[in-house]
Amino acid sequence: MTVSSELRTLSDEHAAHTYHPLPVVIATAEGVWVTDADGHRYLDMLAAYSAVNFGHRNPRLTAKAKEQLDRVTLVSRAFEHDKFGPFVTDLAALCGKDMVLPMNSGAEGVETAIKTARKWGYEVKGVPADQANIIVFSGNFHGRTTTIISFSDDPEAHEHYGPYTPGFRTVPYGDIDAVRAAIDGSTVGVLVEPIQGEAGVNVPPDGFLRALRALCTEANVLMIDDEIQAGLGRAGDTFAAQHEDVVPDIYILGKALGGGIMPVSAVVADRDVLGVFQPGQHGSTFGGNPLACAIGREVVAILKEGTYQRHSKELGAYMHERLATFTGVASVSGRGLWAGLHLDRKARPVSERLMELGVLAKETHETTIRLAPPLSITREELDWALDQVETALADH
Repeated sequence: MTVSSELRTLSDEHAAHTYHPLPVVIATAEGVWVTDADGHRYLDMLAAYSAVNFGHRNPRLTAKAKEQLDRVTLVSRAFEHDKFGPFVTDLAALCGKDMVLPMNSGAEGVETAIKTARKWGYEVKGVPADQANIIVFSGNFHGRTTTIISFSDDPEAHEHYGPYTPGFRTVPYGDIDAVRAAIDGSTVGVLVEPIQGEAGVNVPPDGFLRALRALCTEANVLMIDDEIQAGLGRAGDTFAAQHEDVVPDIYILGKALGGGIMPVSAVVADRDVLGVFQPGQHGSTFGGNPLACAIGREVVAILKEGTYQRHSKELGAYMHERLATFTGVASVSGRGLWAGLHLDRKARPVSERLMELGVLAKETHETTIRLAPPLSITREELDWALDQVETALADH
């Protein structure tokens, strides 16, 4: 039995089966490459669902983490620490907003944005108590907490967890007329992914985000932009909504904000929105901890340089151009270094064949394969990976 097989046996016996991973056990990683427990090397074309946008063990980020590990890692928000103020200041500036509320996981960020919108609705907009509603979209994926899965239309995420949290109205993704029809005087927000990741890297119709921004302004409703997976360089801009020159009222950030080292998320908005919170009304023991802030601030510094965004945009256009020529692909969606390959057959066997060929990618929704390499990938590495994708498609 191989080392990987022994380790997988332990996982199968003692871990809850909430995932169906590919049969590979990663032991080390650097840049776009990972190596399993038996020494086999793979090119990572998933990047931990965009959490590793800047490459595995990015030298700048690991250096900041190691430096902070030798100083202080956690004090809770009961005290200030020397990394907190600089981090929130720099992140607010990157977003063009006034204030930051740091959390940990992406789901916590979404929950925080929901609480923010409701509190703003009651205290600023004047919505009657307990009547606030938030508009969401079909095919959404914002996390797995009880409230968030209450408005999921994915049966695997939704079923058998009721009773469900009320206060959400689902409309078709990309349908601005449906959003307009769903808004009433008690609507406090529209929660949108600028590109839907879990649904298959779905891009909305051109102009949809601009129209949504205008509609939210007109109706005095907060536009809540979930950039957790789509943002921080993945789609070719710092924020995916920038493709249509849209600035939302609330950004939800996560995944890549932690540099692939630890969970870091944040809600970012202006003072008239996040200013509704007073001490004791929301918080997190680990949110905004010194280690997270040290890493997150360096992520912001990297993003301010714009190199990864440009690389994603330019190399992403090339990737999409090549993918469009592959046999066996019904359609390709996405933007930047992010693509959904929609197949005319089951995607799992193709993912498994790719693994045999030395490329790691993962299926979603039965017939789609997501490709999202670290943004540090070179043209040569991408070409090699795409060659393997073409081979795997031909083999199945």
